Amino acid sequence: MYPGYAGQGFVPLHAATFSGNEKKYLNECIDTTFVSSVGEFVNRFEREIAGYTGAARAVVCVSGTNALHMALMLAGVERGDEVITQPLTFIATANAISYCGAHPVFLDVDRDTMGLSPAKMKSWIEAHAFVKDRQCYNRGTGRRIKACVPMHTFGHPVHLDELVALCREWHIELVEDAAESLGSFYKGRHTGTFGRVGVLSFNGNKTITTGGGGMLLFNEENVELAERAKHLTTQAKVPHRWEFVHDAVGYNYRMPNINAALGCAQLECLPAYVESKRKVAAEYAAYFSQPEVQARYGGIEFFSEPAECRSNYWLNAIILPDHEAQLAFLTQTNDAGVMTRPIWELMNRLPMFGACECGNLSTAEWLADRVVNIPSSVRL
Repeated sequence: MYPGYAGQGFVPLHAATFSGNEKKYLNECIDTTFVSSVGEFVNRFEREIAGYTGAARAVVCVSGTNALHMALMLAGVERGDEVITQPLTFIATANAISYCGAHPVFLDVDRDTMGLSPAKMKSWIEAHAFVKDRQCYNRGTGRRIKACVPMHTFGHPVHLDELVALCREWHIELVEDAAESLGSFYKGRHTGTFGRVGVLSFNGNKTITTGGGGMLLFNEENVELAERAKHLTTQAKVPHRWEFVHDAVGYNYRMPNINAALGCAQLECLPAYVESKRKVAAEYAAYFSQPEVQARYGGIEFFSEPAECRSNYWLNAIILPDHEAQLAFLTQTNDAGVMTRPIWELMNRLPMFGACECGNLSTAEWLADRVVNIPSSVRL
């Protein structure tokens, strides 16, 4: 069931699956010697991701975190700014904000998405912010609130319509952390294509992998940013046959051709992988709804996709009745060789973000005490 672990008596949380042209494309890189940042697979991977997601342009990076850092810079986030995000997220979201010298503001999530709550954001911003000269500012700190970064938790889309409208009203740039949601759609439109910039991840544990990697997505309205992104992620080098001229502080965020080759092969299999993951999710949902399973755990819920969404179910999640049940489930499954994990530690509870401004985080805290991720690998 889980490639790479057969016969070892261990069920991983999410194993990579290689079932297509990976070896063929990697051999092409080796045979042509184009294994670094120059090669046709880089261009092809960008084109094909743009085609799959419906983005106008896509620019590849060496990691999702690099891509998120670049996205925030392209959105105009500067040192001293504030960026609204959620506390229930992987550390990369908050780290990328810090790379810009900006300050995260952690607001609560919705119960039905586990992602940033438009209602909670609206309430907080009406109480704490004002607009001057088409810029949003925090009354308490005096800092500019430049961007908002919702994260599509475990591949489940947030309420994007409301967030888009709220950001537009308050002159805040929307940057989608769609790292986990390749293959997820909100009202028929792919995640990562709603804001100023969107970001995907191809880490080793994602639905498809390039070993490590990320992608910036640009819609038609913001397509001019793609050329700037390509320039800055390739050391801001001015094209010339032999001279080394750089016109800005650039970044070595280029994805090597060999990683892009892996991505092209994986992308060919993505529709089948998503269908597999959705089938596994449906089987989990049926299992956990059984009366005897409910009785065993005193009430347990399988987390299903939000309304009007089609999720990739990157990581399947269950919600236990309380923190004691969560710990008991984690202990029992891991002792049995089944890899399960709690949701991430809330960002505001980590020492480097402990002083950041927060709203009321009651939903995020409730989920953190109860959510467990269960094995979610593609099953072929």
